[in-house]
Amino acid sequence: EGGQLMEENIQRAEQQLLKTYNRYPVVFDRGNGVTLYDTEGNAYLDFFSGIGVQGLGHHYPGLQEAVKEQVDKLWHTSNYFYNEPAIEASEKLLKVSQMERVFFTNSGTEAIEGALKIARKYGVEKHGKDCYEMIAMNHSFHGRTFGALSVTGNAHYREPFEPLLPGVKFATYNDLQSVRALVSEKTCGIIVEPLQGEGGIHPATEEFLNGLRDLADQYDLILIFDEIQCGMGRTGKYFTWQNFGIRPDVMTVAKALGNGVPIGAFLAAGKAVNILEPGDHGSTYGGNPLVCAAAAKVLDIFEKDQIPENAKVVGEYLKEKLNTLSKHHGHIMECRGCGLMLGLEFDVPVGEIIQKVLLEEKMVLINAGSHVIRFIPPLVITKENVDDAVARLDRVLTKLDF
Repeated sequence: EGGQLMEENIQRAEQQLLKTYNRYPVVFDRGNGVTLYDTEGNAYLDFFSGIGVQGLGHHYPGLQEAVKEQVDKLWHTSNYFYNEPAIEASEKLLKVSQMERVFFTNSGTEAIEGALKIARKYGVEKHGKDCYEMIAMNHSFHGRTFGALSVTGNAHYREPFEPLLPGVKFATYNDLQSVRALVSEKTCGIIVEPLQGEGGIHPATEEFLNGLRDLADQYDLILIFDEIQCGMGRTGKYFTWQNFGIRPDVMTVAKALGNGVPIGAFLAAGKAVNILEPGDHGSTYGGNPLVCAAAAKVLDIFEKDQIPENAKVVGEYLKEKLNTLSKHHGHIMECRGCGLMLGLEFDVPVGEIIQKVLLEEKMVLINAGSHVIRFIPPLVITKENVDDAVARLDRVLTKLDF
């Protein structure tokens, strides 16, 4: 009966929703810890955390209660007024991010839009109306709205919607010369993920990020770090750039900030702080009391329970286990990444592996490009969870004779 109900739900969805996703044939119903349950009651090990969003997994003690308490008080008033949860969330986020000012958004892509607006306005104000060009990276991913899409280094995503923002140039990730070659008097900013996610899990080198910081200082540009996926504790520090101590002028964050409640933010420091003035930017829902109560509690828990530290320790263990796994299976090329943001690259497409792992081993994984399996589990996983996950993947690879 449960199976029939799940199938019916899937059919209803397929008739009603715009066909912008090829979804897996599962309807999830509830979650607990690092486990998800479908509507038939099957348990799945969650090693995907809803694209890196459930940093604390499902039903983390204290988080639901904080949100429920706010639900009973006040959901929304708009940004014409102040609200306490937003003040608290901003204070905590600024503390861990080492930035100076914050604007709350509803999503990561909106955070990127705000960051781009700072760079554009800075360029025009400081260097004249022709200073509007952005340098972004090939294979980057920054979001789906027009501005964010314009700086996303994947032609396949951009082409159906062109013409996009003018003046975007793409450099090669981790190749400082390729960035320097694109800088001109028209350049207002550089945008980069300190660890590329969708592009295949590629970490930036310290030398590269240092070089970008130097370029931005030398030519008076705005340096934007997109920490939407790689931030919020995922690489063992609150933000990936903190592994190197190279602070951006503007940073974007979302995903794990709300643990599933839709909230993002862009943060400014130094010369980027006073660029946007009243009337320059806004958001109806952004920073409302409900989402900010969630974010404030998430930040409390991250500090109290040392969540980034767990990601570092268990991430190293996961990397070790995946490296061992790759010695036993011929098609695995390498394991890359940092903390609990790892990619296992194959010399064959990974779609079938992921599908089999989901349906046969009841574990949720996802790809990053056609040949990479991405591991972005909840940051609260244990070494036992890692052993379990690697065993499940191993069984599927053995069956597929990989």
